[in-house]
Amino acid sequence: MSKQIAVVFLLTFIIHLISTVSYALRIAGVRTGRIAVSFALSNLLLLVSRTSNTFQGPLLAKHVEQNIMRGTFQHAESDFRWLLLSATLATIVGALLIPTFQRLFTKAIGEFGLYRSIPRLVAGGLSRFSVRRLREVMSWPSKDNLTRLSWKKASLNIIIYNLFATALLTVGVLASLYAGYLNPELRVTANSLSPVVNALSTILLFIYIDPYLSLLTDDVVSSKATEADFRNMVVLFVGSRLAGTMLAQLMFLPAANIIVRVAKLL
Repeated sequence: MSKQIAVVFLLTFIIHLISTVSYALRIAGVRTGRIAVSFALSNLLLLVSRTSNTFQGPLLAKHVEQNIMRGTFQHAESDFRWLLLSATLATIVGALLIPTFQRLFTKAIGEFGLYRSIPRLVAGGLSRFSVRRLREVMSWPSKDNLTRLSWKKASLNIIIYNLFATALLTVGVLASLYAGYLNPELRVTANSLSPVVNALSTILLFIYIDPYLSLLTDDVVSSKATEADFRNMVVLFVGSRLAGTMLAQLMFLPAANIIVRVAKLL
């Protein structure tokens, strides 16, 4: 693994880790009843994720360009497979850290009213950071979340949408860049098609998945649903997200070939 791929591996890991632990912020918002504040804090996570995403694409694109110019294609596919694996590993780690981040976010939501500024909140949290405080909030997922897992009150369609949305988001940029190896002459066109793939996942996220989670959040706050129901749904969403990153491995080559064919038709 080259240095560039190692850096992109880390950035990909961060992106998917943040996407997974963001569920903890929703749980914290439900627990505290301060939904609007939790959404404000979610912008901080989104900022870190988008910053990582900003550097991920150009670094990987440069790596592809350099290999094409050198005529080096030996480890091309394996490099991308490693990046897809980083998404899966990040989701697993994120799932294990959800209880810890839930406690951290609960504290952050409570203290936001004191600081009334995200920069001041972050600065205050960092100034009080210590290993002892970290140990106090660290917690592992409860086995009860799995043993009591139920599909009765869950929407199977939304779970499936989340699976495919995750798979498309995971594979979109990577498949479009790998398409450059398959047809170097159309690599710029292929790379420009990644937003088309991501658009499909964005449609699923903003039309089906996010509204469903928002409605479920409101139901819990208004006592139409229980916090246990919400946690059950979060477990199912994390599970489908993990399955989506694995599905991305199967979709990778077919997606790259489809992008090449579309690039030829344009």
